[in-house]
Amino acid sequence: MNILPLIILGVAILFLLAIFALVARYLRLWVQSYASSAGIGLFDMVAMSFKKVNPAVIVRSKIMAVQAGLGDSSGVTCQALEAHYLAGGRVPLVVQALIAAKKAKIAELDFKRAAAIDLAGRNVREAVQTSVYPKVIDCPGKNSGRESLDAVAKNGIQLKVKARVTVRTNLYQLIGGAGEETIIARVGEGIVSAIGSAEKHSDVLENPDVISKTVLGRRLDANTAFEIVSIDIADIDVGANIGARLQADQAEADTRVARANAEGRRAMAVAKEQEMIASIEESRAGLVEAEAEVPKAVAESLAGGQLGIYDYYRLRNMQADTDMRQSIAGGTTSAPSAVAS
Repeated sequence: MNILPLIILGVAILFLLAIFALVARYLRLWVQSYASSAGIGLFDMVAMSFKKVNPAVIVRSKIMAVQAGLGDSSGVTCQALEAHYLAGGRVPLVVQALIAAKKAKIAELDFKRAAAIDLAGRNVREAVQTSVYPKVIDCPGKNSGRESLDAVAKNGIQLKVKARVTVRTNLYQLIGGAGEETIIARVGEGIVSAIGSAEKHSDVLENPDVISKTVLGRRLDANTAFEIVSIDIADIDVGANIGARLQADQAEADTRVARANAEGRRAMAVAKEQEMIASIEESRAGLVEAEAEVPKAVAESLAGGQLGIYDYYRLRNMQADTDMRQSIAGGTTSAPSAVAS
C-alpha cells in the first residue's frame, strides 16, 4: 500500500516532464506565432508533428507571409502550407516568391500557381526574379561549342553573328513551357533566315537592327516559359565567300563531266577508226582474192578459144604501157600482173 503513492508520483513526474518537453519544443514557436499574429496555436503545432509536418517550417513561412501582408485572403493558409509541405514542395521558397511578386506588383502569381510551379520542379523564386529583372541569354549558347551563328546572304557572302537575347519569365506559361534551349534554337534559326533573305551582306552590315526586327516579328517566344524583351546583335563579322566557292566547285564538277564525255567520244572515234581499218584490210583481202582468179580465167579463155594470142599480147602491152606511165609520173610500180604470172 505504501508503493501506490510512489507510482502516482512517478507518473506525475513523467507527465510533467512530457509537458515540459512539449512546451520546450513548441513554446518558442508559439510565442513567435502569437507575437506576429500568424494564428497558429500550440495544439496546431502538436497536430503537425503527428502529421509528419515540420512545425518550424510552417510557422516561420506563415510569419513571413503575414509580415509581408499575405493573409488567408491570398491563399496562404496554414492548411495550404501543410498540404504543400506534404506534397514535397519547398514551402519557404514559395512564400518568398509570393512576397517578391507582391513587392514587384506581379498580380498574376498567387499561392496555387506558385505551388504548382514549385511542384513542377522549377525554381519559382528565380522565375519571379527573372520576371522582375530580365535575364540575358547568349546565342549561340555557351555549351553549344560554336563561336558564332553562320549564315549566308543571297550574294554568297558568309556572316558570323553573335546575339544576346533579353528575356523575362512568363509566369502563365512557366508550367509546360519550353526552356532556354528552345529560345536559343529559335533565335538562331530566325537570325540565319533573316540573313539568308538579305540581297547583299552589306545591307546587314549597314543595319544590323534589321535582323532584330525580323526575328522579333516572328513571335519566337510562343509556347515557351519566357517572353523575349529584345534581341541585340553583339558582334557581326564577314566570313568566307561561300557563293564563289560553290560556283568554283560546280565549275570543276562540270569540267570533269565534260572531260568524261569527251573521253567517251574519243574512245568511240578510236573504235570506229579501228573498225574502218579492219574493213579496209578485209576489202584488200577480197581484192587480192579476186585478182588471183584473173590468170585462171585468162587461161580458161585461151584454152576455150574465147581469147586469141593477139588479144593476150595486146593486153600485156597495155599493162606495160600503164606501168611505164606510172613510173614516169613518180607513182609506185604496181605489183606484177596476174596475167604475167
